[in-house]
Amino acid sequence: MVRTFEELVAEAEAAPVEGWGFDWLRGRATEERPSWGYARLVGDRMAAVEAALDIDTGGGEVLAEVPVPPPLLVATEAWPPNVPVARRNLRPLGATVVRVGDRPPLPFRDATFDLVVSRHPVHTWWDEVARVLRPGGAYLSQQIGPGTVRELSEAILGPLPPPEHRHPGVAVADARAAGLTVVDLREATLRTVFHDIGAVVWFLRKVVWTVPGFTVGRYRDELRRLDERIRAEGPFVAYARRFLIEARRG
Repeated sequence: MVRTFEELVAEAEAAPVEGWGFDWLRGRATEERPSWGYARLVGDRMAAVEAALDIDTGGGEVLAEVPVPPPLLVATEAWPPNVPVARRNLRPLGATVVRVGDRPPLPFRDATFDLVVSRHPVHTWWDEVARVLRPGGAYLSQQIGPGTVRELSEAILGPLPPPEHRHPGVAVADARAAGLTVVDLREATLRTVFHDIGAVVWFLRKVVWTVPGFTVGRYRDELRRLDERIRAEGPFVAYARRFLIEARRG
């Protein structure tokens, strides 16, 4: 049975978006994964250190995959609904989840951690990363690149100016300015496919920077046009941009 626009949108509006898991999209949207395997890299690094910090942990979903956690494992999260989710997910690892604000400083002493990681941070406060790292410690992060899923943003908002933020080159410059040495930088463009308008609505509710201030009521006409396009032409394709950066404190 073919479901209507209103049915798909209502279902997506009612679905929870807490945490940073995307299981709700299973069978409805897909995204290629970067070749470097961020979760595996984090697991390898965690097994070799004594103290580690995960910044912007979301619901702790990625950190929860670490097979051998270090003796001291801490995660921070700024969005209040994610904090209890992260605490539940990370309890088996013995990790401490700290609710923080969206501005520095981090609530930790200087030179506390051998390893700091972050997947898709909202903002990287490089000076703070450098401060809490021990000499010889490393920061490993998978970050969102410029113009990620821009095709979806423009389907809702119309043509946009060239992206000005999240450029890998800027991250490298900022890391060096904080006194860190960049030892790895990789970039990827990843095909992202939305099979129905419900998947689009749920994604826009969760990944809030794609269409800032998104609500179904505000963009119902644009969503309806996109729904008609998907029904007529097939799944909507966009491209996610990602980069991996690793930097060390001397």
